[in-house]
Amino acid sequence: MTHLKPGDQAPDFKGKDSRGNALSLADFKGSKLVLYFYPKDNTPGCTAQACNLRDNYELLMKQGYKVVGVSADSEKSHEKFIEKFELPFPLISDTEKEILKAYGVWGPKKFMGRTYDGIHRTTFIIDEKGVIGEVIEKVDTKNHAAQFIA
Repeated sequence: MTHLKPGDQAPDFKGKDSRGNALSLADFKGSKLVLYFYPKDNTPGCTAQACNLRDNYELLMKQGYKVVGVSADSEKSHEKFIEKFELPFPLISDTEKEILKAYGVWGPKKFMGRTYDGIHRTTFIIDEKGVIGEVIEKVDTKNHAAQFIA
């Protein structure tokens, strides 16, 4: 779905996490960033994905990765999701869908014969200089970290 590919400069983003703190791509300069987009807090696939990243968080940190999740859920929804599953990384609330559109992950989806606009589950691995190294569109929610860590 996304128009972005490895080698592209990652689009700059600005958003607020569950506590209202501003986050942008510039905040992660010098670090590898796992920027993952997911449809909805507290749904089975999204919970499995977040918990897999949580369970591998120490390993990700040792390999120099920072992790940020993005969905269109509210800051309050993100805060409850983080608390419920003890997530150690921030989640950005993109209710205006600006980041989702910049990364090309918002668009038509089909479910049970119905077409609607929604978030395409996609992960971008961004290097220390802000360049996309990998785009994962076929996310294995239960084993997501294994799709990109060494």
